[in-house]
Amino acid sequence: MKALARYGKEFGGYRMIDVPVPEIGDEDLLVEVKAATICGADMKHFKVENGSDEFNSIRGHEFAGEIVKVGSKVKDWKVGQRVVSDNTGHVCGYCEACDKGDFLCCEHKVNIGLDNNRWGGGFTKYVVIPGEILRIHKHAIWEIPEGVKYEEASCLDPISNAYKAVAEQSNLKPGDDVVVFGTGPLGLFSVQVAKIMGAVKIVMVGLEEDTKYRFDVAKKLGATHCINASKEDVVKRCQEIIGKDNLGTVIECSGAGIALHQSIEMVRPNATIVRVGMGFQPFNYPINRITEWNITIAGHMAYDSSTWRRTIKLLAAHKIDVESMITHRYGLSEWEKGFQAMADKEAIKVVLTYDYDD
Repeated sequence: MKALARYGKEFGGYRMIDVPVPEIGDEDLLVEVKAATICGADMKHFKVENGSDEFNSIRGHEFAGEIVKVGSKVKDWKVGQRVVSDNTGHVCGYCEACDKGDFLCCEHKVNIGLDNNRWGGGFTKYVVIPGEILRIHKHAIWEIPEGVKYEEASCLDPISNAYKAVAEQSNLKPGDDVVVFGTGPLGLFSVQVAKIMGAVKIVMVGLEEDTKYRFDVAKKLGATHCINASKEDVVKRCQEIIGKDNLGTVIECSGAGIALHQSIEMVRPNATIVRVGMGFQPFNYPINRITEWNITIAGHMAYDSSTWRRTIKLLAAHKIDVESMITHRYGLSEWEKGFQAMADKEAIKVVLTYDYDD
């Protein structure tokens, strides 16, 4: 079978390679991938060629599919079930995060479809769900409810991230207002969660390139206002739209240092800023305002099983609009087109499906 693999350590390019159908152990599951989506974490390696021939991993950590084989000792799962992975492959089971069921914060975690994993990922035909994780983390996979499409289920990772950030980490209440930075899937799903929670004004902050398409999608999904940070004074406009006394919640999904800076500048005392996006530049900003105004900045990482339980119910009840988020669909053989559409910001969410003959 074909698989999209990453080569190199910190950064490395992609190659389509031939790999055997994986064997499974007595406690493992073999899943035939029906839909996999491209994540921002995949994009950082696109067109990065470091010349390395060191195999890293088969990529694709957002995927859903059908169980086609189970190990002889598997009792909880059966062939034919439609499942979605939360992409956990290995955790230690002993640390404080694991004790709380917060497995994605285990410092020893290894993710299926991300770096240096040994089970493969969703950008291929078959992927192994290891029995070792199912012993520790029973909800490393979930059955997909009837009426939910594979491609919708494959987006549960960013949906659950957004749900945790907005519903579980912020102090947003019905009747409150919120600012969301970043027009990618995390930002747009955050808009949807904020709307479900009863936010009144939902302000989306993006850039000039977002005005072509993503701002319209944001408004369709619940944003009441969109700000072009390339041309407008973000702090001033947010305070004008919401009012200084009402600006108590910011969900920062862009990862840009300037967005976090602007978030701190705009909010009222006792506000909460949830930083979802990842950035790699130093944050050169005096932080006394955080102390003086009692501002909470919450770091965000992934989700837990209670988050997934709720987001799956919302998806099954059609409270989350995934269809408007999926802008491009390609066969795996055309993976470069999907990645390029993401790089050009023509796409919001790209679904890849296996289209080789083997």
